[in-house]
Amino acid sequence: MGKILITDAAHPILIEEFIKSNYICDYLPDITLQEVHRIIQNYVGIIINSKILMDKNLIDKGLNLKFIARLGSGREVVDIPYAASKNIQTFFSPEGNSNAVAEHALGMLLALANNFLKADRELRQKTWRREENRGWELKGKTIGIIGFGHTGKAFARKLKSMEMDILIYDKYINEFDAEYDFVKKVSLEELQNESDVISFHLPLTPETKHFCDDNFFNFCKKNPIIINTSRGNVVETASLLNALQNKKIKGACLDVFENEKVQTFTPEEEIHYGLLYEYSNVILSPHIAGWTHESKKLLSQVLLEKILKSVKKED
Repeated sequence: MGKILITDAAHPILIEEFIKSNYICDYLPDITLQEVHRIIQNYVGIIINSKILMDKNLIDKGLNLKFIARLGSGREVVDIPYAASKNIQTFFSPEGNSNAVAEHALGMLLALANNFLKADRELRQKTWRREENRGWELKGKTIGIIGFGHTGKAFARKLKSMEMDILIYDKYINEFDAEYDFVKKVSLEELQNESDVISFHLPLTPETKHFCDDNFFNFCKKNPIIINTSRGNVVETASLLNALQNKKIKGACLDVFENEKVQTFTPEEEIHYGLLYEYSNVILSPHIAGWTHESKKLLSQVLLEKILKSVKKED
């Protein structure tokens, strides 16, 4: 069936099942982008995560490629139209970690609403502050979800039991399945007017880059909590800092950032992120929302099913 290159850490089931289907697998999770450029012509398929950019140059070097598969949902690392023009199929597995992202987003929100991190730090210093750490409940609040794909839907399902009013903005979805009768589709303006919490679940595209900027914050009426577990560039860091400083938002839960390579911060980024780290009403995590033990396996299973199903159709 040919050789497949796996360029990032993946669950063993991925290799095992490909071998059962008569593929040869080269599992090289530490491979660099430069090394992929040198050897990609030897493979009919490549499995990537976020470090390998499948642009026109690399696709052209994949003379024998039949498919490109991404462990996750991020489509920005693959030039999908160009791959299609070369008759190369592309596969993604957003279903694999949507539940993990939803649980993480809810956990961050609960932690911020109830001062978990602040209270924990204080108590470890033998500081007992009950009134100062009084939290607020999600029940009865309004949350706006921007982007209603796999993760947006998974998050909405978690929130249903929290007895919140759930508003949805997604310009590309006109109707929802009957199982989502507990959410309300609204305009962006209505979502900004009514939401106590706003959570982003968008892919990164030219349209969504800096979707959340100064202008976005200016239209938010209730000084919401901002959650971003999608892509760092969806929220402009400088604008977020302005909103925090001017109290246009009550806080933020961030799992993704515009620059996630901390060793490469520019002087301006050093200042921006240094300021961000100082806010006690901001909770941060290092892009791990979809990074659970369960999702690692499920991401591989979803990709396998899609790839092997496609191969069988061609046969």
